[in-house]
Amino acid sequence: MSRDLPPLNALRAFEATARFNSVSQAAEQLHVTHGAVSRQLKVLEEHLGVSLFAKDGRGIKLTDAGARLREASFEAFERLRDVCAELTQSSADAPFVLGCSGSLLARWFIPRLGRLNAELPDLRLHLSAGEGDLDPRRPGLDALLVFAEPPWPTDMQVYELASERIGPVISPRFAHYERLRQAPAAALLGEPLLHTTSRPQAWPSWAQHHGIDADALTYGQGFEHLYYLLEAAVAGLGVAIAPEPLVAEDLRAGRLVAPWGFSQTPAQLALWLPKRAADGRAWQLAQWLKAELARQDV
Repeated sequence: MSRDLPPLNALRAFEATARFNSVSQAAEQLHVTHGAVSRQLKVLEEHLGVSLFAKDGRGIKLTDAGARLREASFEAFERLRDVCAELTQSSADAPFVLGCSGSLLARWFIPRLGRLNAELPDLRLHLSAGEGDLDPRRPGLDALLVFAEPPWPTDMQVYELASERIGPVISPRFAHYERLRQAPAAALLGEPLLHTTSRPQAWPSWAQHHGIDADALTYGQGFEHLYYLLEAAVAGLGVAIAPEPLVAEDLRAGRLVAPWGFSQTPAQLALWLPKRAADGRAWQLAQWLKAELARQDV
């Protein structure tokens, strides 16, 4: 004797018809035609080899076999509805966990977090900071916001948000500020430059873009992370180099100045998420980030 279940569509048609005791109401509930429900009921009866409904005047009534199946199908579908509702609610309530560098978090994201929460209240964003150790392939992280160069990993959905632009910045508190702020870029050859081990190519790339011999650069104090580098620059300890978004607030407030502007690099600020974990919230977040970055350029 076969224990295979009948087709699911046939069971759904039966469960709805038995619940309403009406083919027409079942069709309306399932958003199909009266004929489609009737055909599914016939498929189910042929599969089971029994009659499930009998005519009752102008309507229908359940047979004994139909009554038995009604009890089982009611219980099964109700349980499925409850579990699906729980899963949907659980997914909807879960925060969207975004990884990014501590520098990006502190210097760009946090000043805008209030606006993001107000404009995307359903996102329930949770931010996870790290330096080079964040991977959205691992459990616990939904997406990664990162400066990186193409080509992109084949297992990632990547939303390109903005081209990276980097440039030197100095504080009005820096001892050589008055001399440097109107000097050509080549004047930096005589300065011990603040630098970070996380972006060793930043200064050489900038120098090459400006026609300056990168080998002639002089390096001063080094820092492990970009965040500390920029704090040192704000404190007036020297000339630093950074992506434009990370110093935007400091430039606006006058804490830092960028006398030589910013140069585009091959990198992009991009939102990465695994292709296997498609999440509509990532698209929402990507659009918001793009708009926010564009607002910054205005």
